[in-house]
Amino acid sequence: MHVDQTRTLLLTQGYEPLKVISWQRAITLYTLDKVDVVEEYDAEIRAMSYVVRVPAVVRLRKAFRRHKKVVKFSRVNIYARDHHRCQYCGDRCTISGLTYDHVLPRSRGGATSWENIVSCCYACNARKANRTPAEAKMRLLATPVRPTWMPAVEIRVSASSVPDAWRDYVYWTAEIDHDDATKVV
Repeated sequence: MHVDQTRTLLLTQGYEPLKVISWQRAITLYTLDKVDVVEEYDAEIRAMSYVVRVPAVVRLRKAFRRHKKVVKFSRVNIYARDHHRCQYCGDRCTISGLTYDHVLPRSRGGATSWENIVSCCYACNARKANRTPAEAKMRLLATPVRPTWMPAVEIRVSASSVPDAWRDYVYWTAEIDHDDATKVV
């Protein structure tokens, strides 16, 4: 079986991409009457008494409500909240180019919390050092707050590695036939 045929795209009841699951999970959901098969690969799975084509795209039969979850405090979620920008100079950075900064330094009683941590580039972090932004003559772009949303998951894949069966069901933020890494939402 080809690598592309080991992944199945799971859609919501409204045909919106939800996540990528294994073909085994897709078949389990199908046998439990929880999904409908929308697209299939050419590959077949053979059992003693039946043959099943590998599902490429499946759709949930029933709508489900996502429960509101408290956003987990983590470095990655801090970066997502701050849109991967240094909150002092405004530069957009990769994860490896970011760190986080205590607005009120810990040495002065500053807590490690949503309200006191911001994304920061290494240069601004060194410049601010163990001072408040006012003491360092630096300004925050936004006041840090606890987010009420869960950061959206983005999957970066090469457009050439996405199975053809998925192309009508995923949303692209770049040209679909471009070979560079493309963001799928």
